[in-house]
Amino acid sequence: MKTILVTGSGGLVGSETALHFGRQGWRVIGVDNNLREYFFGPEASTKWAVDELKTALPDSFTAVSADIRDFAAVRKAFEGAGEIDLVVHTAAQPSHDWAAREPFTDFGVNAQGTLNLLEATRQFAPEATFIFTSTNKVYGDTPNRLPLEERATRWECVEGPYAAKGIDETMSIDQTTHSIFGASKVAADVMVQEYGRYFGMKTGVFRGGCLTGPRHSGAELHGFLAYLMKCAATGREYRIFGYQGKQVRDNIHSEDLVASFEAFHRAPRAGEVYNMGGSRFSHCSMMEAVALCEEISGRKMKTSYVETNRIGDHIWWVSDVSKFQAHYPGWKLTKTVRDILTEILEYNLPRWKKEG
Repeated sequence: MKTILVTGSGGLVGSETALHFGRQGWRVIGVDNNLREYFFGPEASTKWAVDELKTALPDSFTAVSADIRDFAAVRKAFEGAGEIDLVVHTAAQPSHDWAAREPFTDFGVNAQGTLNLLEATRQFAPEATFIFTSTNKVYGDTPNRLPLEERATRWECVEGPYAAKGIDETMSIDQTTHSIFGASKVAADVMVQEYGRYFGMKTGVFRGGCLTGPRHSGAELHGFLAYLMKCAATGREYRIFGYQGKQVRDNIHSEDLVASFEAFHRAPRAGEVYNMGGSRFSHCSMMEAVALCEEISGRKMKTSYVETNRIGDHIWWVSDVSKFQAHYPGWKLTKTVRDILTEILEYNLPRWKKEG
């Protein structure tokens, strides 16, 4: 039986990864200590998702509560897992704003935690594939220098090499304002590349746009579409930060993302980097997302506007996924923003009603 170790197994991508491989007969070791609740409060707890995994995969899922900042705890998880074929590292502190409150915690989780996992993989599972969920925030605010045009409901990139397909991996990650969060993810991102190039390990870096789906424990500081739809469905006010609400994001469903992980594992490379998101296939502005939520939920949203944008935030981001598609031509995107929002509402509404 093949074995996968997933960090952040109660989170959006981690739980989707665990389910995907568990249903294929893999043994799943899920590492998660619910730090998301510490970051964002009780409504962001991942305990419900871990409980779902235990129910869905009663014979193949093992939950391990370990802090990835603690190398001894990470080593124990690897030693207890036996032979590991694949490591998918999704655990993170994911918020711009929160990172500035506790930089040591942010860097400890994002950078030191990633190094701990890389070194444990090198020591105990050197032949395993190692997949890291990085972020488009490694490019800092460089995308804001693109030739952008303001339109009725969005900003749009109108010319230059990124206009047609979105931003590819050639964009520099240097000389830019990343946010504290972005900087810690840069450190982790480069280290994953280095373990691939220096040690010859099978490591892949996936620089995600907005990663989303029904299992996202959305909160104001992280979880764009999930939290937006929660506000639409429950009548909670949603705050829009800067850019007239016309900032654009691409959105990739967690199932499509995990399918890319599987494709990479089947034919892994050493130290490879991919921009990964919804691309032109699945993207929207904040204003457009609000309108979609109102249409799908059948309710008028309560929104307020905060003039100041988040530091290092992007005005326009669309991922160019051409490189990954060229390397793995069997993979494709399947779910649009409308598909994703509809699924988020249907999946979560019963739980949101109980919380309310």
